[in-house]
Amino acid sequence: MNEQTRILICEDDTAINKLLSITMEVAGYRYRSVTTGKQCIREIVREEPDILLLDLGLPDMEGVEIIKKVRAFSDFSIIVISARGEETDKVMALDAGADDYLTKPFSTEELLARLRATYRRSKAATKETGQEPTVFSNGWLSIDYLAQEVLIQGEKVHLTPIEYKLLVLLANNLNRVLTYQFITRDIWSYNETDYAALRVFATTLRKKIELDPSNPKLIQTHIGIGYRMVKLDA
Repeated sequence: MNEQTRILICEDDTAINKLLSITMEVAGYRYRSVTTGKQCIREIVREEPDILLLDLGLPDMEGVEIIKKVRAFSDFSIIVISARGEETDKVMALDAGADDYLTKPFSTEELLARLRATYRRSKAATKETGQEPTVFSNGWLSIDYLAQEVLIQGEKVHLTPIEYKLLVLLANNLNRVLTYQFITRDIWSYNETDYAALRVFATTLRKKIELDPSNPKLIQTHIGIGYRMVKLDA
């Protein structure tokens, strides 16, 4: 898997850039590294990576700005690596379209684990398993698993890979309350105690699939516990 996975590193700190590069090389990933936002965008346009490792504090532009620019034309995976550990920074990056957030300092083992988890998620989002029904319907919501399309009242809506996986997980467990821990473990493939990222994705998903996001009917919050997709009348 590693030798086919293309990693782009965007980090202006020379020591950390070198550490990331050596880690990718030892793990067998194909990688390129840059130090500025402009270089990052240029490399993405030249050859789109499978995963971008992105620092937020770049000399020429903010990492969140890069995420927004990338999400305007592509859904490849983005892992933010930043010394900014405040929840607001995490929420801003994830809300802009990042798939994961790793706070400095970090271990190379955790970095590689998150890379593997991100790769598994991206692969899962591009194919549907075999014997299940190919279309799910609930009220005004329809999911075409084979086409990976989501329709709201017959109109196609665009979801990010994480939003799509969250929606499918809830749909496959219709009327069941799924705990925050269960959902984060399923989506991110490791145990997480900070549920800020999950709350962000749940909010953005609701904005796209609920007829009235201020009064959600499809996805119900069980405060302190988790989320449930409610079965609606046909």
